[in-house]
Amino acid sequence: MTGPKKVNRKEDIIEAGLEVFAEKGYYNTTTALIAEKAGISQPYVFRFFKTKEELFVAALNRAFERILQTFKNVESGPEQLVIKMVEAYEELSVSHPNEIALQVIGLSVTEEAIRNCTRMGLSRIRSYILERLQSASVPNAEREVTTFLARGILCNISYYLDLPELIHG
Repeated sequence: MTGPKKVNRKEDIIEAGLEVFAEKGYYNTTTALIAEKAGISQPYVFRFFKTKEELFVAALNRAFERILQTFKNVESGPEQLVIKMVEAYEELSVSHPNEIALQVIGLSVTEEAIRNCTRMGLSRIRSYILERLQSASVPNAEREVTTFLARGILCNISYYLDLPELIHG
């Protein structure tokens, strides 16, 4: 069975993984919980993902893809670009809070594959934003991208800990 149903099941598992990992963290999540959320049997999860780690990496990659796409969808002139990207990210944190949580969790997990995935995801976002700022001739693009990412990570932590005063002090 290699048709759309199988593809949809893999998607269902990734989306269920995003939700369960975001809620319970990496170490407290089991493939049984993800299977239950996806409405399938646990052994079926292993038809698509050999390990929980592999499934987490797929979910984290999905989170980074959505974040990157959010930034790509921003339309703005140079003078409003950073502000519009911040607004887009804030909207994403409301519409897709699991993606925000997974980034924070990804930063805290020590398994090498997950660290690499987190490193690559953040690096892709940094590269895209830097390129976008430079092509818009935003002054001090290097510094702006660093500030932008620092603010984003602080927003993630603030959201994840439910500590809004970190950013709205």
